[in-house]
Amino acid sequence: MRTPVRAPRRAPRRPAARWVSTVTLAALAFAFGPGAPLAPPAAALAAGCSGVDSDFNGDGIADTAIADPEATVNGVPRAGLVHVVYGGGKGNLALSQETAGIPGAAEPGDQYGFALAAYDANSDGCADLAVGIPYEDLDVVPDAGLVQIVYGSPAGLGGGKAVKEHHQGSTASLGGGTEDGDWTGYALAGGRTAAGTSYLLIGAPGEAIGTVEDMGVFYYISADAATAVGINQGTTTAGAVPGDPEADDRFGASFAATPTHFAVGTPGEAIGTVPFAGGVAVFSHTLVSGLPKPLVGLAQDQDAILGAEEAGDGFGTALAMVPHRPAGATSTTESLLAVGIPGEDLATTVDAGAVQVFRITASGSFTEVNWIDQNSANAEEETEPGDFFGQRLAAVNTSPNTVASATTTRLAVGVPGEESSEEHREKGGVQIFPLVGAPGASDAWIDPGWGIPGEPAPRQLAGMSLAATPSALYVGMPYGPAAGHAVHAFDWNVASGGAPGKTFRPGENGIPAGDVAFGAVAR
Repeated sequence: MRTPVRAPRRAPRRPAARWVSTVTLAALAFAFGPGAPLAPPAAALAAGCSGVDSDFNGDGIADTAIADPEATVNGVPRAGLVHVVYGGGKGNLALSQETAGIPGAAEPGDQYGFALAAYDANSDGCADLAVGIPYEDLDVVPDAGLVQIVYGSPAGLGGGKAVKEHHQGSTASLGGGTEDGDWTGYALAGGRTAAGTSYLLIGAPGEAIGTVEDMGVFYYISADAATAVGINQGTTTAGAVPGDPEADDRFGASFAATPTHFAVGTPGEAIGTVPFAGGVAVFSHTLVSGLPKPLVGLAQDQDAILGAEEAGDGFGTALAMVPHRPAGATSTTESLLAVGIPGEDLATTVDAGAVQVFRITASGSFTEVNWIDQNSANAEEETEPGDFFGQRLAAVNTSPNTVASATTTRLAVGVPGEESSEEHREKGGVQIFPLVGAPGASDAWIDPGWGIPGEPAPRQLAGMSLAATPSALYVGMPYGPAAGHAVHAFDWNVASGGAPGKTFRPGENGIPAGDVAFGAVAR
């Protein structure tokens, strides 16, 4: 019997229980990047800021942020920290609540860096870093959660504008009441809309609305605003939000976004009487009365969507979205949305997992364009019980202003339950597919010892940490033997078993030695 990688199905809200065990901390930490955000116009750039994506110090070279949310900081266990590696060999920064200029203090179990988003919040041309701390205690309220925006500058992160904090509370930036187990900052996504306005999505999937526990809420912060209003499945201000507000929905547990659309996962959504079947709501960045406009809901009870709602499917556990230009179009106003369903049963294969891919038009109409699993024709590997295929996703469109192809649109699927033998249970792996065309036409497979450096071992859970940049697929290896802990950058068109182009590892290239879960999140 495999140990499940997803969250327990009816996790008690109190006492403030984690949804996942320490070893599987990244199972639902979904903070996918926005694909290919637009750079601000040159006239808007501050002196010394390049406008390059993920360039925190403005030198024109992309930088990398790697979280170890389980790290001990100044003797405080599981306080968490983020390693920032400046591109071009220009040094490193260990960012935590003990770093000068960062508000707060390291506390046990905060898990600083549980979610990350790299984007240009204040549109000055230097990228900024949003850091989720969902287990932060506020006053006497445990696990209320907090988000910090650490601004970039020519002097690096934290070298200019003071850190901005977002959290709940009657007089706080996110409003509403602070409650234990809200987990504000559990998921993050940031980027720039097609109109050039920055945005940040903040998930608080543990939020209770009235007496409805763990219903969930998210916040949309436009143009680095000082405050935001929560959006839940009962919100109607900008139009009806898809889904029914119910206990354990966990609305806001996952995000994905492009300059045109964004999607919000509700992996605990009950469909009729079927618990934890899951659902997804798609929104436009267009604001109506200050809130993003809801467009459409997706779930497996719809005739236009393959499959059937089943208990524990977790449809929407992971999401990835990229800009899409179809043949004949002269602009890029559509999106391709991949939805992970790690608890999907395939015939009698329990928890094998699957991914469904949807084409979303500018107006919000949708078409399912692909069903992907390890039984797909000509695909590498084979479907097995407990693979949890689709537990994590990352995707890219390397050329968003041209017609999408199998080469330019790629999807990485985490398969953390994959095993090659009884000796290497839950070794895990990552499978890369084209988002356009037949999935098996150009897919590739990597796992520990086969493309991912290091020796295979039990419970490495490869595929639990994935991130996308236009130039690289980042695969984090925070679990298993400490010698294998690293983040590896692969070419998006890597061949099966191909080696990474770059590796970040504790104790190398200025990164301090010693870690607990280095690479649980990377941006």
